[in-house]
Amino acid sequence: MTTGHESGGVQMAPPLPPARRRGRRESLELASSRVPFVLKLALVWVVILGSLVALFAAAGFDTAWMREHTAFIGRGVVWTIVIASASIALAIVLALLGALGRLSHNPIALGLSGFYTSFFRGTPLIVQMFLIYLALPQIGLALGDPWADILTLPVLTAGIIALGLNYGAYMTEIFRAGIQSVGHGQSEAAEALGMRYRQKMRRIILPQAFRVIIPPTGNEFIAMMKDTALVSFLGTTIAQMEIFRRAQLVGKADFRNLEALLIAALMYWGLTTIFQYFQLRLERRLSRGYVRGTAGVAVGGQRRARKP
Repeated sequence: MTTGHESGGVQMAPPLPPARRRGRRESLELASSRVPFVLKLALVWVVILGSLVALFAAAGFDTAWMREHTAFIGRGVVWTIVIASASIALAIVLALLGALGRLSHNPIALGLSGFYTSFFRGTPLIVQMFLIYLALPQIGLALGDPWADILTLPVLTAGIIALGLNYGAYMTEIFRAGIQSVGHGQSEAAEALGMRYRQKMRRIILPQAFRVIIPPTGNEFIAMMKDTALVSFLGTTIAQMEIFRRAQLVGKADFRNLEALLIAALMYWGLTTIFQYFQLRLERRLSRGYVRGTAGVAVGGQRRARKP
C-alpha cells in the first residue's frame, strides 16, 4: 500500500512551499537582470538561427545545386528594385493627388479621388494587373488608332502601373492623415501672410506632413518589393525577370522547386532587412527636431543643460 507521496512504488518529492517557490523565482529574476538585454536578445536569435540550420541540414537540401544557381536568381534583384522604385514613385504622386482630392471641397476632385481609392482598394492587385495588361488592349482595339498602340503595354510597364495605382490608393489615406496632422494654426498663419493655397501647401503644410508620412511610406515600399513577384504572372523575358520568376523557372526545370524558392525567400528577406535599416535611420533623422526634452552635452562625466 503506497502513501500519499508514492506512486507505483516510487517515492514522490513533496511540493515546495509557496514562500520557497517565490524565493527561487525572485533569485532567477535577479540573475536574469544581471545579464545585458542585448546579450539575451542575441541569444534568442542564435537559438532561432541554430534551429533553422539544424532543420535545413535534416531536410537534405541539394546545396550544390543551390550554390550553382544562386547567381542566376540573384540577377533578378536589380529588376525587383527597379520595379519597386518606379512603382513607389508613381504611388507617391497618386497618393498626394488623391489626398488633396479627399480634402478638397470641389465635388469633381472629391468624387474622382473617392472612386479611385474605392476601386483600387476594393479589388485584388493580381486582378488589376491582368485588367491593365489584357483588358486595356481590347479597349484600344475597340477605339481604333492610335489607342490600340497606346493601350497595349509591355509587361513591366503594366506591372509598374498596377502596383503604383494599387499602393497609391492605400497611401492616399496615409497622406491625408499626414496633412491633417498639421495644426490648423499653421494654415491660418500662412493665410494671414497672404499665401495662396498652393504656396501654403508647398511651403508650410507638406514639409511638416512629410515627417508623419515618410515612415509608413517606407513600410509600403518594403511591402511593394515583395509584391513585385506578382508581375511574374504576366510573363516576362529572361533578361527582365525578377527574383521570383527566375527562381520559379530554374526550379521547375531541374525539379528543385523547394531549393529555388528558399533562395528567393532569403533574397527577399535580405532586401527588406537592408531597407528597414535605412528606414529606421531616416525616421531618427526626421524626429530629431521634434523630440522633447532638455538637450545636454556630457562634460566631465556630467550632463549640463545646453542653453538656447
